[in-house]
Amino acid sequence: MVMTDPLGDMLTRIRNAQMRKMSKVLTPASKLRKNVLDVLAAEGFIRGYAEVSAAGQSEFEIELKYFDGLPVIRTIERVSKPGRRVYASVKNLPRVANGLGVSILSTPRGVMADHEAREQNVGGEVLCRVF
Repeated sequence: MVMTDPLGDMLTRIRNAQMRKMSKVLTPASKLRKNVLDVLAAEGFIRGYAEVSAAGQSEFEIELKYFDGLPVIRTIERVSKPGRRVYASVKNLPRVANGLGVSILSTPRGVMADHEAREQNVGGEVLCRVF
């Protein structure tokens, strides 16, 4: 099976697992997914993740985070898709939920949250929005 949007697949797996109140979810490993998970962990949206090997392929086991029985991630959505890439300069970086959420960007300096991109004065492709 060919996957056209691996990052969108990971976000959907997280969304579906939270609807089922699961504590962990598995997703295939890749560099982009690892970088996005690093940002999610640093921002406090997930507890963490670990790389595990299953059937000869490496996967990430993501520990989801809940507060008072509700998921910490209320909304996680893909912005830039394979059919329509969305780019933003540092002046036009979108604010998510008045600063309570984050946009995750792929910049020339790596994958980072929107507030970090503003500090480093760099724009890039808006991968997803989380709040």
